Amino acid sequence: MTKPPCRGLYAITDAGLIPDQHLIHAIEQAILGGAQLIQYRDKSSDLARRLAQAQALNALCRRHAIPLIINDDVELAFQVGAAGVHVGQDDPTFAVARARLGDQALIGVSCYDRLDLALVAEQAGADHVAFGAMFPSPTKPDEVRASLELLREARAALTIPIVAIGGITPDNAPLLLDAGADALAVISGVFAQSDIQAAARRYAALFA
Repeated sequence: MTKPPCRGLYAITDAGLIPDQHLIHAIEQAILGGAQLIQYRDKSSDLARRLAQAQALNALCRRHAIPLIINDDVELAFQVGAAGVHVGQDDPTFAVARARLGDQALIGVSCYDRLDLALVAEQAGADHVAFGAMFPSPTKPDEVRASLELLREARAALTIPIVAIGGITPDNAPLLLDAGADALAVISGVFAQSDIQAAARRYAALFA
């Protein structure tokens, strides 16, 4: 079975922007607008709520043939049968995630502003790597910043897809695509907008 490509709008949920009762509708609007991947990101300690939301989102994403990626939580990804997981520097190692989720799982790795981490991740078998924040981010204002030059260097050095994240708007996104990004990970640019589907469509159009 061929894994879906990591390309296009990669929409990431945020509990602060999406009330629980609107989660499924908001994500479906993003998908209808052209999101190609969805990441469920929730840092709360309410395990039952997170399980229920992830199960509902996974069912939605499967109906639309869109991969659901779980942020940080390998066990939650395993429990709901999600398409994969995204791990960071402080999360379980890539090897643990691969062993638990299997060869068909999509596993992404956060590499912040460091090409060396991306090279290690690719060598280990990661499906994609993420760099950022590329621009000042309303979601993570204190996040380390990555440069366009880093994206160019990464594109020259890596064969796996590159995800750019952080403060990305439809206006600044072309800079990232020109520098080598394959996918744009967006939170506020989609889910803080009054018309989520229209907002997603603006990003998706950049890949047409």
